[in-house]
Amino acid sequence: MTNKRDIKADICIIGAGSAGLSTAYASANLGLKTVLFEGAAMGGDCLNHGCVPSKALLAAAKAANDMRGTEKYGVSIDAEPKVDWQKVRAHVQGVIDHIAPVDSVERFESFGTIVISEFARFTDEKTVESDSTRVTAKRFVIATGSTAFIPPIPGLADVPYLTNHSIFTTPDFPKKLIVIGGGPIGIEMAQAFQRLGSEVTVIEMGRALARADKDHAATALDALRKEGLHILEHDKATKVSGAEGQITVHTESIDGHSHDIQGTHVLVAAGRRTFLDGLDVEKAGVQTERGNVVVKKTLQSVSNKRVWALGDATGKAQFTHVAGMHASIFTRAAIMGLPRVNADAEALPSVTYMQPEIAQLGLTEAEAREQFGDKVAVGRFAFDENDRAIAERKTDGEVKIIWMGKKILGASILGEGAGDLLQIVSVAMANGLPPGGLIKHMSPYPTRAEAVKRAISGSEHFGGRFFSSKAIRWWVGLRH
Repeated sequence: MTNKRDIKADICIIGAGSAGLSTAYASANLGLKTVLFEGAAMGGDCLNHGCVPSKALLAAAKAANDMRGTEKYGVSIDAEPKVDWQKVRAHVQGVIDHIAPVDSVERFESFGTIVISEFARFTDEKTVESDSTRVTAKRFVIATGSTAFIPPIPGLADVPYLTNHSIFTTPDFPKKLIVIGGGPIGIEMAQAFQRLGSEVTVIEMGRALARADKDHAATALDALRKEGLHILEHDKATKVSGAEGQITVHTESIDGHSHDIQGTHVLVAAGRRTFLDGLDVEKAGVQTERGNVVVKKTLQSVSNKRVWALGDATGKAQFTHVAGMHASIFTRAAIMGLPRVNADAEALPSVTYMQPEIAQLGLTEAEAREQFGDKVAVGRFAFDENDRAIAERKTDGEVKIIWMGKKILGASILGEGAGDLLQIVSVAMANGLPPGGLIKHMSPYPTRAEAVKRAISGSEHFGGRFFSSKAIRWWVGLRH
């Protein structure tokens, strides 16, 4: 048996996704001896199987769809866009390859990080080892991310199915794609493949886009159905049968009806589960619950003070930007020792990158009303009244902002570029601005961002009450 090398470190990180890489960058640059284990590809799921390839695929699908929609501008194309799946795959891989050097072993070793390209596991509360190396450290960071959840549908394991790990590299274009799951991943991929030429059916056992604002989700799903997507809501996949290229998913709806959906490919997009496989966290005395590391508000393990969990490993919101924020919290709390660090205090932004986009921040209108009742005020402004949206003939959607008194509680934006527009509200919330703070700046005309101001200033709870005030009218009358 080969002798293992022994390393004593300040920080030992397991997982080189967003949380792990951000932590390694900070700790190494602060002069701490840092060890990073990664047994798969550097960059984690986001770079290799998630955010990056999915947005590259969506860009290809958007290009194809834009070619179909030019007549409204007075420009016509005589033929359907020709989609070459192998070239689309090459485009997606090219985007990954362009970004990969930023997350590479070489780059992190240049910061002084010791990168070990092997899977690691705990052997006791203060030791981690891989096939070649044993590390004892003052602090350990579990940043192992998540993987696709595979629901226990009878027959599913007997047919070839796709997940986010295989959908971008599947050799044959899915001519008839069945998507199990109507959350953000399922809906994004469904629209992308529909636009690239697939016939797509989405099966969702509950409400599709269930975490989004209910009104905005309904409008977005209606737009997708108009594009030709088949979306079955409140339908449960009960059985899968068939073989490669000829797969049938059997469903039952809440009203008792059943369907047999036939396709060439099945994509499982039914959620994510924390990936702790093979880590042996129990040997380190790390408490877990429902497969997630149980942590304090600082993200420190409740049962082993040497261990911290970041990103998806905590079972909290599974977004790359949340993982990055967790790395910042670890740096402030564990390395710098700053007080009053709370991972639960941030207003969470999320975007579903379909067209039209849905961007969500903080509480939805329904959540706010459930908590605060009639104290909640809601301002909204539709893009069909926004001159830039009208000029581009992309008027689906609206800006909706929710507040109570002088506190912004949340926002939902449906429409072109919604994720970018949401950041105006995000900055306001992060800095504790009242709703009136969103109208004190000057927006250049014509821009979609004007809709954010108009959602506040035109609200009956804000501008409407201001201009209807008898005192204001009396004051203006007195001066003139």
